[in-house]
Amino acid sequence: MTMLKKIIIFVLMFSVALNADEAQAIMKKVDNNMRGQSVYLKLKMSITSRGHKRTMKMETWSIGNKKSFVKTLYPPKDKGITFLNLNNQMWQYVPKIERIIKIPPSMMLQKWMGSDITNDDIAKQSSIVDDYNPKILKKSGNIVTMQLIPKASAAVVWGKIISHIDTRTYTSTKDIFYDDEGKAVRVFSYKNIKKFGKYYAPTYWRVQPVDKKGSYTEIVIENIKYDIDISGDYFKKSALKRFSR
Repeated sequence: MTMLKKIIIFVLMFSVALNADEAQAIMKKVDNNMRGQSVYLKLKMSITSRGHKRTMKMETWSIGNKKSFVKTLYPPKDKGITFLNLNNQMWQYVPKIERIIKIPPSMMLQKWMGSDITNDDIAKQSSIVDDYNPKILKKSGNIVTMQLIPKASAAVVWGKIISHIDTRTYTSTKDIFYDDEGKAVRVFSYKNIKKFGKYYAPTYWRVQPVDKKGSYTEIVIENIKYDIDISGDYFKKSALKRFSR
């Protein structure tokens, strides 16, 4: 091998390493904006399907990507339904039947409460930093197009995610989710980016299934608080019934 070829190979390898480092750094900033050290959310979710629309409201508390608790506030028939995600396990409490139900991994792709988001989205099991290998596909101004491929050891439900990141705020403008066969399943679009302390977050989300043009889910973040003290009592199985009231 000539010296010139060695230099070219070294430059290419160095370039690939730099790309990987940059991609990882970008996704860490995006993940940090999503989660902070801890985060509380109050949100409204509107589900449109076959010309019908219904609205739900809920609160969520989470620490990192291993602990989250969700409480349904509205409508009255669903009020008090709670969800707990703890170390990649998920439970649901239904007040009407006074039962705690464990949700198996096989149900993580199922729709949550009839919406276009999944149990996995609610549980926040997947971490884009821990579970995916990022690769920069394209740069256009402030927008970086990123490909996220699951790590071999990751227990995730998606085969691939294509994410469009605005590097001015390190928030996604659009995420496209693919199944294991490479087929696009749904598109998340994000708008109305606002700053909360040192964090940026989109306060409007739209989830559009690829195969159902007339169906979509809209999420409006009504309140968000980062890096607050959240009681550990939220992350026990007893919380499901206790905080349901």
